[in-house]
Amino acid sequence: MDISRMDDLVAQALAGDRRAIARLISTVEQGGAEARQVLSRIYPHTGRAHIVGITGAPGTGKSTLVAELAKAYRKQNLSVGIVAVDPTSPFSGGAILGDRIRMRDLATDPNIFIRSMATRGSLGGLARATADAAHVLDAAGYAVILVETVGAGQSEVDIARMAHTTLVIQMPASGDEIQAIKAGILEIADIIVVNKADLPGADQAVAALEAMLDLNSGHTEWHHGRLFQIEGVLAGGDQVKHSWRPPVLKTCALRGEGIEELVQAIAAHLQYQRESGLHQQREHDRAAEQLQRILRYTLLEQLLERIPKHALQETVEHIVAREQDPYSAAEALIAQARLLS
Repeated sequence: MDISRMDDLVAQALAGDRRAIARLISTVEQGGAEARQVLSRIYPHTGRAHIVGITGAPGTGKSTLVAELAKAYRKQNLSVGIVAVDPTSPFSGGAILGDRIRMRDLATDPNIFIRSMATRGSLGGLARATADAAHVLDAAGYAVILVETVGAGQSEVDIARMAHTTLVIQMPASGDEIQAIKAGILEIADIIVVNKADLPGADQAVAALEAMLDLNSGHTEWHHGRLFQIEGVLAGGDQVKHSWRPPVLKTCALRGEGIEELVQAIAAHLQYQRESGLHQQREHDRAAEQLQRILRYTLLEQLLERIPKHALQETVEHIVAREQDPYSAAEALIAQARLLS
């Protein structure tokens, strides 16, 4: 893509052109020099959207809940971007589930943009380009960006590093309460949602989750996997201490029940972050994490480009034959790459 064409595409996306937005997301998803050029042009226009991550085990109704949240935000006249990350097809490399099928009743709303993305082997429940896709939607003016993860269960921690507010979805009588203890997934939750609350055991699930939160809380509270207590200054100049205890809410997304209360809780969490100063801290952490991620991928790509393929294959054979351990092999390859540079 030539520079003038890219500039036109970026300008159209910033003006809200849906086809241009889709083209830019496809470009950043493919990676490479063009993706970097796109991101460098749109990045100054980002930082306005509220990114909400939705995670939880498969079958908890995440996609239905995302659709209901989108409808609720549209009633507030807010534009909504949705990034639904699906497992990768082993044959085509594309997204298997296709969440846009489940959200098809939203497709006619011009102020809702839905994009399915395949993980393409990435761990942690997110695709490599998920954050970049969110940047495109942010720059295009979408006020709320809902990011639905794969729902792999115990690896859903990457979303907490990306989102401003993280929802962890549970369901009654599924054993998720015990799973939450094992995985520590409650530690990434800003809001816990017991969906499918029309099923038996919903109240017991809420009580169990509340008890777990009580075990983790004292004078400090969990937020994105860290215990903290923040002192802040309110607009009136009063010095206060802030702490956020994740609320446990019941919803039945299929019936649209409990959605209004959930939207209110998400808004309260955003207000809390702004008043406590945590919002700025989270922006700093997100930028640092993204920079480190980019450095890891870039350095790995550069390293692999410098190592001859036959040398890499020979090293693998040495490791399989137990003639060399993986750590020593990696150090030797790095040293070889330095000599070749």
